[in-house]
Amino acid sequence: MFTLRTSLTSPFGRKVRIGAGVLGVSEQITLVHADTLDATDTLRTQNPLGKIPCLLLEDGTVIYDSWVILEFLQEQANSEALLPRAGLERYRVLTQAKLADGIADAALLMMYEARFREPEQMSRRWLDHQRGKVERGLAVFEANPPADRLDLVGISLVCMFGYLDWRKPVTWRPSHPNLVAWLERMRALYPIINATAVPE
Repeated sequence: MFTLRTSLTSPFGRKVRIGAGVLGVSEQITLVHADTLDATDTLRTQNPLGKIPCLLLEDGTVIYDSWVILEFLQEQANSEALLPRAGLERYRVLTQAKLADGIADAALLMMYEARFREPEQMSRRWLDHQRGKVERGLAVFEANPPADRLDLVGISLVCMFGYLDWRKPVTWRPSHPNLVAWLERMRALYPIINATAVPE
């Protein structure tokens, strides 16, 4: 049994929750809420960075971040459902998934700028810099959407779109019809996507 420290709103924690479902190991994982801003939360002793998600094993081993956790769970499941173990295809998947995560990272940084700074302290240059990353990354996927499957790329994209729809750092849907269509197909194919969405 494993303990997953996360929140139901974290796109990276959601990646692990979806990946666990795809791998068939969800029942082995207990979710325990973590508050990254609470200095008294034990998360900071489990992961010195105070970041989620964080996986606790029964023997006291701690594993983070989402990429490492997903590779660990895939190995436990003796599967290659999320990521090939070797070969050029492994690096293609890793590269595309890293791009999706980079878009999510940039969107998070845009939200943090507004969340942790007073309006007069916010940097328009910084926000534009992050927005450029989001827009360029989305353009790559719009031109060539991935296959309709929940591998590491699909999971990363689903969670990134979930964050963009929830926090709305950019308006992405009107200018990316191929990605909107891809996401709707994925929702119809994989019930776990809706089951792990940010609570209303």
